[in-house]
Amino acid sequence: MSRYRALTRVRCSSSRQTSIQQVRPYHSYEHDLPSPLSPAENAILAAGISHVPTHGFTTTALINGARDAGYIDVSANLFPSGAFSLVKYHLVTQRLALAQNRTSSTTREPTEHRTGEPTNVLHNVRALTLKRLRANEIIIHRWQEALALLAMPKHIPDSLRELALLSDEIHFLAGDKSVDTSWYTKRAGLSAIYASTELFMTQDQSANFKETEDFLDRRLEAAQGLKSMIGDTGKWAGVQAMSLVSGLRSKGLRI
Repeated sequence: MSRYRALTRVRCSSSRQTSIQQVRPYHSYEHDLPSPLSPAENAILAAGISHVPTHGFTTTALINGARDAGYIDVSANLFPSGAFSLVKYHLVTQRLALAQNRTSSTTREPTEHRTGEPTNVLHNVRALTLKRLRANEIIIHRWQEALALLAMPKHIPDSLRELALLSDEIHFLAGDKSVDTSWYTKRAGLSAIYASTELFMTQDQSANFKETEDFLDRRLEAAQGLKSMIGDTGKWAGVQAMSLVSGLRSKGLRI
């Protein structure tokens, strides 16, 4: 296939959908979800991510990705969101990767925490959250650039959606079987914790990001202690909502 024909194929697929969407009305890992990207789009973004450590979340990384994938430089212009396409690709692929590797860090032993939450779920939430944070290690020196893109008004809906999907994914994989209002409060609380810990990680200079791990543990323990003290679901939801807003504002989102 000539590069012109290949470029035409990318243009056609991009006109249908260039944003990375994951439509999942319910959780199931028995069947693979169809990719929201065409093979060409996936190839360009996957190759572009490898250039982020050097060039950052920029169109330069995207152009280099197109070259590596065998397309001409102008094919990078087929992503209307530009460099944000790389950010979202990273967010989505790393979120989905949690399911593929969850068995190595999670447990199903049923014991109970003082708050009434099964300790296996708490352990799994911590392990999965830490695993997702560590997926940022190779590009953490560039993550401030990603946060700046995520905070742009036109990208805020996608930013909030991905944060919500990540929190839901972690709780589902952790074995959380809540069916009451705590389903919402747990996810709101984890969203706030993840957002603040991710921001902390961008400034962490400790070996193996030990201070980030300690920060995460403190936030998780504080959240459980607060839940135990408050008790009332409505008040707990209010506290978590305010914590989430504060966390998102610390990432630059104007809300």
